[in-house]
Amino acid sequence: MSTLNLSQSEIQHIPDSKEKALEQFLEFYPAYKETSALDDAREKDFSRLDEQSHTYLDFTGGNLYPASLIQGHADYLKQAVLGNPHSTNPASAQATQGVEITRKHILDYFNASDDYFCIFTANCSAGLKIIGESYPFSQDAHLMLTLDNHNSVNGIREFAKMKGATFSYTPLDPNSLRIDSAVLTEKLDQFGEKTNKLLAFPAQSNVSGIKHDLDFIEIAKSKGWHVLLDTAAFVPTDKLDLSKVKPDFATVSFYKMFGYPTGIGCLLMRKDVFPVMKKPWYAGGTVAIAAATYDGHLLMGNHERFEDGTLSYLEIPAVYAGLNYLSDLGIDKIKTRISSLSQWLIHALQGLKHHNGRPLVKILGDTRAEMRGGTVSMHFYDQNGQAIPFLSIEQEANQKTISLRTGCFCNPGIDEVSNNINQDQLSTYFNLTDKNMKPGETCLITQMTQKMGVLRGSVRVSVGFISNFNDVFRFYKFAASFLNR
Repeated sequence: MSTLNLSQSEIQHIPDSKEKALEQFLEFYPAYKETSALDDAREKDFSRLDEQSHTYLDFTGGNLYPASLIQGHADYLKQAVLGNPHSTNPASAQATQGVEITRKHILDYFNASDDYFCIFTANCSAGLKIIGESYPFSQDAHLMLTLDNHNSVNGIREFAKMKGATFSYTPLDPNSLRIDSAVLTEKLDQFGEKTNKLLAFPAQSNVSGIKHDLDFIEIAKSKGWHVLLDTAAFVPTDKLDLSKVKPDFATVSFYKMFGYPTGIGCLLMRKDVFPVMKKPWYAGGTVAIAAATYDGHLLMGNHERFEDGTLSYLEIPAVYAGLNYLSDLGIDKIKTRISSLSQWLIHALQGLKHHNGRPLVKILGDTRAEMRGGTVSMHFYDQNGQAIPFLSIEQEANQKTISLRTGCFCNPGIDEVSNNINQDQLSTYFNLTDKNMKPGETCLITQMTQKMGVLRGSVRVSVGFISNFNDVFRFYKFAASFLNR
C-alpha cells in the first residue's frame, strides 16, 4: 500500500471546500483510488446512509449489513425447509448441512482447517466465557492479562480467582498505548512454578485502534504459555492467518465483520489444547450420552462439546455469505481504504488549534499508519485547555446524525492509562461505592468522574469498509466547530 503522510505545515491548510479537500486527500493517498469497488458496494448495498445523510462512524461497535446479504439470506430461508439439527430427518439434515458447510468455510477463511475446531457461540464474549469456565485454573495456574483488554477478557480473571489461580496485568507504554514488549517478555519468564499459564491480549485495541505485535504469540508459547487472542476489532479489516500465527484460542464476532447476523460468533480452539479444557457441566447437544438415575455422562469429542443447546441454525448460513462478501470486496482493498481515511483524519484533527495555539484534540496512542486500524479515540479540549465532556460531543453529534461512540468502551485498563488514573484512586472509589448499579442507573462513569475528580472516557470514531472521504471530512468539520469555545 502506497500512502504519504501529511506534514505538519500541510495539516494547517486543509481546504474548507470538501471538493478541494478531496483533491488534496487523493494527492497524498493515491492508493485510495484503487478501492473504488467499495464505493460501488456502498451505492448498491448501503444507499440508505446517503439517503438519510447519516455519517456512520461506529464500525468498531458494530458493522453495517449489506442489503444484498439480507435479501440473499431471506431468499434462502424462503425456499429451505430447516429443522433442529439434532436428528437425521430431511429438515434436520438440511439444517446440519448448512451449519457444517459454514463451519468448514470459517476454518478455510482463517486458514485453520487442519489444526482448529470452530465452536459456534453467540459472540466473542460467549467464547471467552467458555475459556474461563473450562481452562484448568487452579492453585497451579496463572492468568496474565494486558491493560488493553475488553471486559469480556478481563472477566476471565473471576473464574481464575474462584478456582484459586493467580492473575496479573502487563502494562502499556503510556504514550503509544502499545503493549510494553520488554516488560511482557520479562513477565513471561516468571511463574515458572505454575503448570498452566494463559496469556490474553487483543490483536487490535477496540479503543485506540493500535495493532499489537502478533509475535507475542510464539514468544509466549515457546515459554510454556497458552495464548488467547481477541480478534474482534482486528478481523473486520485485516487478515487473520492461523497457519502463520497460532494462538491456542481466537474469538470472533461476525456482526463486527459484516453486520449480519448478530448473535453469531465462534471460538477457534486448537485441537492440541482441546484435551486440556475441562467443561464444568453439560447440556443438550454437548453429551454423547447421559443418565438420570445414575450419575454419569459422556461428553462429545469435538466442537459439539462446547456448543450448548440448539445452534442458531437459521442464521449460521448467513455467515458463509458474509465471508464471501468480504472476500469478493478484497481484504487488501479494505485495509488500504481504512488506513487512508483514518490516517488523514488523525492528521487533520491534529491540525486543529484554538486561536491561542492550544490543540483542540489529543489522539490516543501511536498515530503511525502501520501501527493501527480504523479506530481513532480522542479527547477534546477547550481554548483554556480544559477537557470538554465527551457526552457534550456525543449530544451534538447525535443532532447532526453522526453516529460515534463515547465512554470507556468496556476497556477500563486503557482508559486508566490514558487518563493517568492510579490504583489508590480506584481503590478509594470502589471502597466507597456499592458493588452493583442501582435500579434506574445506566452509567457510572459520570459518577466516578465526580467522586474521583479525574477525567474518564473519550470520544471514539471508527471507519469501515464502506466509509468514504465524505464521512471523515464531515467529522473533521464537526470537530472544528468546537474551536475557540
